[in-house]
Amino acid sequence: MASPLVPLRQRFSAALVAAFGPEEAATDPAIHRSQHADYQADVAMALARRCKRNPREVAAALLAHLPVDDVIAHAEASGPGFINLRLQPAFLDGAVRSLASDARLGVPLAANPDTVVIDYSAPNVAKEMHVGHLRSTIIGDVIARVLAFAGHKVIPQNHIGDWGTPFGMLIEHMQDQGGVNDATTVQETVALYKAARVAFDADPAFAERARQRVVKLQAGDAETLALWQKLIAISVKHFTELYETLGVGLQPSDVRGESAYNDALPAVVSDLQAMGLARESDGAICIFPEGFVGRENEPIPLIVRKQDGGYGYATTDLAAVRYRAGTLGANRIVVVVGSPQQQHLAMVFAVARLANWAAPELRMEHVAFGSVLGPDKKMFKTRSGDSISLASLCAEAIERAQKVVAEKAPELPAAEQHAIARAVGIGAVKYADLSSDRIKDYVFDWDRMLAFEGNTAPYLMYAHARCRSILRKAEVNDETVSRELTLSEPAEKALGLQLLQFSEIVEKTAENLKPHLLCLYLFETASAFSTFFEHCPVLKSEGEVRASRLGLCSVTARVLAQGLALLGISAPNQL
Repeated sequence: MASPLVPLRQRFSAALVAAFGPEEAATDPAIHRSQHADYQADVAMALARRCKRNPREVAAALLAHLPVDDVIAHAEASGPGFINLRLQPAFLDGAVRSLASDARLGVPLAANPDTVVIDYSAPNVAKEMHVGHLRSTIIGDVIARVLAFAGHKVIPQNHIGDWGTPFGMLIEHMQDQGGVNDATTVQETVALYKAARVAFDADPAFAERARQRVVKLQAGDAETLALWQKLIAISVKHFTELYETLGVGLQPSDVRGESAYNDALPAVVSDLQAMGLARESDGAICIFPEGFVGRENEPIPLIVRKQDGGYGYATTDLAAVRYRAGTLGANRIVVVVGSPQQQHLAMVFAVARLANWAAPELRMEHVAFGSVLGPDKKMFKTRSGDSISLASLCAEAIERAQKVVAEKAPELPAAEQHAIARAVGIGAVKYADLSSDRIKDYVFDWDRMLAFEGNTAPYLMYAHARCRSILRKAEVNDETVSRELTLSEPAEKALGLQLLQFSEIVEKTAENLKPHLLCLYLFETASAFSTFFEHCPVLKSEGEVRASRLGLCSVTARVLAQGLALLGISAPNQL
C-alpha cells in the first residue's frame, strides 16, 4: 500500500458520483493531513462554488455516502465545510506494517516511466567551480535522484562552457608559456587565462594571433584541438573531484558541452529560415515568437545568427532541444539554471515548439532558482570581492563540522570522527540550500546550517542516529526487528501517519521539482519521532509493545535515510 490516500480517494470518488453524478468522478477530493483529524478533505469548498450551494450542504451530501467501513472509522463536517476523517486503528496498523515490510517504503514505480533529460551544473572550462554553481549542481542532482527512484529513465547532461572566443586567447598564451601537461591544475589554467587577458588588452600582435587561433580552433586545426582537449580534460577532472566531494552523481560521461552542438548550428538556422520562422533584422537572423515583448510593447527577438555570422547561446540551446528530443528520445526536458534565464529559456522552448522539434506532449521545464547571499544580504563572496570557490567552501564545511563532531563525540576514533564530519559538513551545506524554496534567495549562515536543532541536516542525521542507537542497544536490526506494529499511543499514531506520507512526498517532488518539499517532510518526520521518543519509552517497555516500538524506530530510520539519500546526503549511524 503506497498511502492511505489511495483508498480514501476511492471512497470519495464513489461518494461524489453518488451525491453529484458521474461527471464529478474525477474531482480531486483534496485530502491532506490535518491537526484536527487523521486527514481532512477540502473538496466541499471547491465543489460548492461550482454548484452554487452552501459548502456545509455539499459536505453533508458527501458524508451521507461515506459510511463507516474497514478504512474510515469516523467522518464529520467542521468549520465552513471541511470533512475530517479518522482511520480505523486496524487499517492504520496494517498500512504501517505494509510500509515497514516494503523495501521501497511504499513508493511505487512509475506506471508509465518518462525519459527525462536533465541539464544541470554546467560549469566553464578553464575556470574553478565557485559558489554560483552550487545551486544548479545540487538541485539538479536531487531531481535526478528523485526521478530515478520513482522509476523514470534519467539522462543527465552537463552542458559545460567549452567553446568560444576566449579559448583562442587562452590557447595562444598557453603556447607562449610552453603549453600544459597532465599535471597542470585548473587553478593554473585560471592564472593563465588572467594573464592572457592582460596580454590581449595590451599587445595588438598577441590579440591578432589570438583571433587567428580562434579561426584555427573552429576549422579543426589538429594542434589547436589537442590543446583545447587538454584544457577540457583538466577541467573535467576538477569538476569530477568536486562532484565526488559534494556527493553529486554527475560523471565525465554526462558531459556534453556547447562544442558538441557546434556542427549543428548552421542547419538550425537554415531550417528555421526554410520554415519561415527566422528572418533578417539589422543584419542578424532573428525569430520573433509571439507573446514576448519589451517595455514599449515591441517584439523581442531571439537571435540565432549574429551580425558577424557567429552563433550565440540561443542557437546552441535550440540545437540541444533538438538533440535531446530527437536523438535521446526525451519526453521531459528539465533545465536547472538561475531565474534570470527565465525569458531566454521560455523563448527557446517556444521556438522549439514552432519548429516542431518539441512535440506537443514533450514537457520542457525551467527549474529556476535564486541566489546565495552573504550575511550582508548581498551576493556571497570573499572579503576581497571574489567568488568563493566550491573547493574552499567544501573544505571549510568539513573543518567546521570536525570541531562540532569532536565536541559531541570525543570518544570516537579520529578516522570515524573525520568520516562523520565530512557527512555532516557537506550535508549541512546542501540541506541549507535545498530546504528553502529554490526560487528564493537564501542567506549562507554557517552557525544555522551546522546546528543540531531546527530544520537542518544535523538535526535529521541525529534523529536517524538515535533510531540506530536504540536498535543497537536492543540488539536488533532492520532485518530482525518485528514488523507487527501496533499504534496505540497518540505519539505512535502521529509518527505512523507521518511515515505513510513518504510516497506522496516523493511523488510531489518528482512532479513539481521542488526539493524543499522533501526537506520539510523529513524535518516533520524527525520532529514526530522526537515526540514519540519523549512520550513512548522503547527500551524500557516490554513484550509486544517493546517489539512494536522497535519496529517503528526501524522504519523511521529507513525513511530518514532514504529521504536524505534522495537529497544526496549521507545518514551516519552514529553521531
